[in-house]
Amino acid sequence: MLARVALAAIIAAAPTAHSGVVSADPVDSTPHVLDGIVHSITVVGGTVVVGGSFSEVADASRTVRYARDNLFAYDLRTGRVLTDFSPDVGGTVHSLAPGPDGTVYVGGDFSVVGATPARALARLDLATGRPVKSFRPRVSGGAVTTLALRGSHLYAGGDFTRPRAALARLDAATGAVDADFGVVPGEPLTRKVRVHALALTKDRLVVDGNFTTLDGHSRPQLGVVDVSRPVARVAPWRTGVYAGTCMEAFPWYVRGLDVSPDGRYFVVVTTGGPRRGMCDTAARFETYASGKDLEPTWTNSTGGDSLYSVSVTGAAVYVGGHQRWLNNPQGRDSAGPGAVPREGIGAIHPRTGKALSWNPGRERGIGVKAFYAHPTGLLVGSDTTRLGGEYHARIGMFPLP
Repeated sequence: MLARVALAAIIAAAPTAHSGVVSADPVDSTPHVLDGIVHSITVVGGTVVVGGSFSEVADASRTVRYARDNLFAYDLRTGRVLTDFSPDVGGTVHSLAPGPDGTVYVGGDFSVVGATPARALARLDLATGRPVKSFRPRVSGGAVTTLALRGSHLYAGGDFTRPRAALARLDAATGAVDADFGVVPGEPLTRKVRVHALALTKDRLVVDGNFTTLDGHSRPQLGVVDVSRPVARVAPWRTGVYAGTCMEAFPWYVRGLDVSPDGRYFVVVTTGGPRRGMCDTAARFETYASGKDLEPTWTNSTGGDSLYSVSVTGAAVYVGGHQRWLNNPQGRDSAGPGAVPREGIGAIHPRTGKALSWNPGRERGIGVKAFYAHPTGLLVGSDTTRLGGEYHARIGMFPLP
């Protein structure tokens, strides 16, 4: 039976803390995504929801196949694909967030779900796959790339132009725009402003993207917003480390972002190419630091390979991309002094910033695009089929021992 989740449970939810590092041996029960790429994963009660750009999935044994248009769900414990949840999402799903009462928020680059108009953002019933009619966010002009829910507020980021440019806070029940949140990303490094990732603590919203200002304040590619009061304000937190340039092909290069379970720090990962500075790195920052020229607590470099995703569990900082190494600040598309092999996935010590011994490996491909830390383990989504030395097509899970 599909688990139903009360709104009160979501209000009390916090980022998942792990007591230790997950196993390097993936569970055998996860289904397989047979084409395309997984961009986002979330868990609603006992149900895993997977979004991306794909058309077919299979059960764990690969004996039964299911047509699925960019979104599907399965039982976390058994791996059974949910047959009644089969919405036809007419475009790529980039982001997911758990909703109340057995629902899920879905953001991406689409205009319909089945026969129902739903531009870029929808709330779907997991029992039926149908959009919740009372949720009408009226997003237009671009895609929703990232979502975060806290209480009655749903935060959305992307390159949409309405109801606000690239960043908005919505009523989680109705989708109406919140007039008390008017933080505007500006002066983008490409033609159109884009918020790529965001993460929430109890009173801070951390945002990254191609912007260089937030409400006119200099915030090159990364900023913190104080959401402790009804009217949100840009926090007195600034770093200039992402003001430098990487390769010309990457005019902006911040990618994944996640906050620690206690909210005290967050980690940002980047692409950018084999150059010095913050290109192709993971970096920890302190959430409540204050100043105009804040430096990262630590930085871990791949030496020239992109990182796209990060998950912070307290016990470890998991990073994923198509990297070959970690601990590689002197590498230039090569292994420099001290580099350790970490093919496609790795774990970093939260305090020292050095790679942990955890090294399951994965087929590199484009890279890991999705992590989801759950009390029972770490879910991973990508574009390849080998994870931990086993066949796990585009999705897998490393359990806690």
